[in-house]
Amino acid sequence: MSSTTSRSLARGRHEVSIEGTRQVFHIAGTGPVCLVHSGGPGIAWEYLRMPALEEHLTMVYLEPIGTGSSGRLDDRSDYRIDTYARFVHGVVEHLGAPTVFLLGHSHGGFVVQRYALDHPDRVAGAILYSTSPVTGEEFWADAMANIGRFPQRLPHRPAAREIPDAFQRALAAQDDEAYTTSLREILPAYFADYWAHEQDLAPLRAALNAWIDPMHGEEPAPFDVRDQLRSLDVPTLIISGVHDFFGGTRWARVAHEGITGSRLTVLENSGHMGHLEQPQEFTRAIIEFVRP
Repeated sequence: MSSTTSRSLARGRHEVSIEGTRQVFHIAGTGPVCLVHSGGPGIAWEYLRMPALEEHLTMVYLEPIGTGSSGRLDDRSDYRIDTYARFVHGVVEHLGAPTVFLLGHSHGGFVVQRYALDHPDRVAGAILYSTSPVTGEEFWADAMANIGRFPQRLPHRPAAREIPDAFQRALAAQDDEAYTTSLREILPAYFADYWAHEQDLAPLRAALNAWIDPMHGEEPAPFDVRDQLRSLDVPTLIISGVHDFFGGTRWARVAHEGITGSRLTVLENSGHMGHLEQPQEFTRAIIEFVRP
């Protein structure tokens, strides 16, 4: 079945039941199929809408389970990377496309790596965006150190001084409302310089919604697929911003070195949100990657 002729690829909102749980996704654009998994976990998908890519690809935007209109899992301990990957597979099967491109941002990048390792035959290409092949103590220490240094990186932005304390409030949030409020507070940390684009980004910040991760980011063991990636036989594009507080390009380069034949695109003037800070460079890298 062609990836562009399946009846499941009608534009708009869709839902399918996977393992008895409602999975919602949205389709826009035309061209080869690219399934998009947002980050968090728990952040609403809309921040990752990419109209420029919709001119070249059929974009399938997931509302990851536990967020938005998608269903919630009965067992809170099931919110794990392998579970999110199973739901990705359910959507891929439902779409009926033989292979798809996958774009995973941040936590979504963990999910895409897991899926590509488990189902390489269904992946036309993997786009690992602002993500890492490993988490754990060193990864989080790196991120927290960068948050602590954030005010010094932007000394001319008085509001930057508020970010470290706001980040601690986000970590301590106990419900969806508190988490959403804190996430909006700390959003500038996700950019090289949020205030340089504030007029354009303020609506996104005001509309941002999130659902608190029942696992609080904890897995039975830290995510680490570095050794497995050495055997990954899937075309891979890695995109990373120099000013990403999750280690800058450090972890992207680890993935690039581990995945044979992978491409690395470094966005010199971006943080964690390169599709918003350097949209032309971001889009160009992906179009060149997916082009036959």
